[in-house]
Amino acid sequence: MARPVVHDDSVRTRLLDVTLELVDREGPARVTLREVASAAGTSTTAVYSLFGGKAELLQAVVDGGFASFAQSQREAADGGLRTLGSAYRDWALGHPALYRLMFGSSARPVGSVAPSATVGEAAMAPLRDAVAAGQRTGELRAAPVEVAVFAIWGQVHGLVSLELACVEPGADWAGIYAEALEAVARAWAP
Repeated sequence: MARPVVHDDSVRTRLLDVTLELVDREGPARVTLREVASAAGTSTTAVYSLFGGKAELLQAVVDGGFASFAQSQREAADGGLRTLGSAYRDWALGHPALYRLMFGSSARPVGSVAPSATVGEAAMAPLRDAVAAGQRTGELRAAPVEVAVFAIWGQVHGLVSLELACVEPGADWAGIYAEALEAVARAWAP
């Protein structure tokens, strides 16, 4: 009797990396498991064994992205809102394909590829904590924390998304972003 094939963490990591590359190049709807497996040097059996199918593979890629993003936000949290905002942009520019998969509408045709609840919550926690702390110390004006969080996130997310979409290729995006962070700080000052 043949021994079952064991698919280890290195195969799992290769499949995730390859999926990300293919999604960036072709979009999630056009990525096939056969193409992913071939590019990773394994079989579709490995994909099914490790993930279950395409939706689960994309879910794992998105969750990994949000976990990485959350880590970068936690590392920047002690610096306050401006530092969190800068870390947001730095992470997105360092992971453009992943950022597009995590937040882009191109992920929607495949199905509901959104972060798992705990992963998504962990990604937002540093901003939520910074807003709440700023309100407690009087550095930020009073408002429902969720309102402030989504208003601030909307500003940074919108600008980063425009930059990654190459809306204005010659623009000084670093300068624009710095001005936007200053505007956010003024808008939420007491």
